[in-house]
Amino acid sequence: MGRLAQTDGLTDVQREILSTVRDFVDKEIIPVATDLEHRDEYPAQIVEGLKDLGVFGLMIPEEYGGLGESLLTYALCVEEIARGWMSVSGIINTHFIVAYMLKQHGTQEQKDHFLPKMAAGEIRGAFSMSEPGLGSDVSAITSKGVRDGDDFLLTGQKMWLTNGGTSTLVAVLCRTDEGHPEGTAPHKSMTTFLIEKEPGFGEVKPGLTIPGKIDKMGYKGVDTTELIMDGLRVPADRVLGGATGRGFYQMMDGVEVGRVNVAARGCGVAQRAFELGVAYAQQRQTFGKPIAQHQAIQFKLAEMGTKVEAAHAMMVNAARKKDSGRRNDLEAGMAKYLASEYCKEVVEDAFRIHGGYGFSKEYEIERLYREAPMLLIGEGTAEIQKMIIGRRLLEEYRIQG
Repeated sequence: MGRLAQTDGLTDVQREILSTVRDFVDKEIIPVATDLEHRDEYPAQIVEGLKDLGVFGLMIPEEYGGLGESLLTYALCVEEIARGWMSVSGIINTHFIVAYMLKQHGTQEQKDHFLPKMAAGEIRGAFSMSEPGLGSDVSAITSKGVRDGDDFLLTGQKMWLTNGGTSTLVAVLCRTDEGHPEGTAPHKSMTTFLIEKEPGFGEVKPGLTIPGKIDKMGYKGVDTTELIMDGLRVPADRVLGGATGRGFYQMMDGVEVGRVNVAARGCGVAQRAFELGVAYAQQRQTFGKPIAQHQAIQFKLAEMGTKVEAAHAMMVNAARKKDSGRRNDLEAGMAKYLASEYCKEVVEDAFRIHGGYGFSKEYEIERLYREAPMLLIGEGTAEIQKMIIGRRLLEEYRIQG
């Protein structure tokens, strides 16, 4: 374990959890990740191993069978897992966001029903905001939930659903006009519905279709899908928190911790790229000496190492702020923006260090080169992060009078 991306002030329990996850990544993920990724194969055995380690219940309270750990512990585990294969961290992240939303906003019945099974990995979560006709403009969603007696009927099409096929519980954001007069702000007429389903593709229950996997440049193994609702019947007691109109705030709370997670993924992928680059630079010889002895390569390694360290520090700061109960949207936005941009740059430098071999599928850096771009757009693009950061800075530094 190198000197970079160390975290001071961890408890013995946190260090033990991280050590266990790191060993699992080194032994069970890194040796098989590239082969599975090239086949676009779901990492079933890895997921079972993570279930056994308790990773799916990491932040779920102990009273529901989880480990009750902090966001920081979770983010550091994600960093380790993404270092092995980013797709695996995506499988866990969507599950974690739904569990977090249930813990923070669910009714007691919803918590009692879902959280113990989620902690054990028996119920696997996914969440859905985006639609084909909109990107980051969540307020423009058109999927609707209409009251029908004791149920709601949901209609609409959702896009970019990570874990869409393998999940058994999906938190879906829809527009509901119930109790909201015309002219109500769009974000105040949105509701999060908890949809229970069977895993698989096609019509998985009446009114609900998961068409199939979207073929992607990278981020393979994990299934990314559409979700089509056509008169899908959902009981009213599966409205998150029991009341309509709160969905936007619930989802944004989930996305806020999700952004810390994406920052952690960027840190993990950048770390792995640095490890690959610094190792290759010491093995590859040109002009009679290892390329690591050429100043041009040392400059690259210096920049890469500095970026890995800076991104890790910002990610840890954002997680600790949330754990302390304080608002962290500024810090989470900054961490996500910086970590994803630096990840792309570190991966590209490692790719350049590998020369022609970086372009070969035999070398791991080829996979990382295709995975890094997803972090630039996941959980809100860089441009969205900059909008959030800019607005929050103006709030903090508003001139008086």
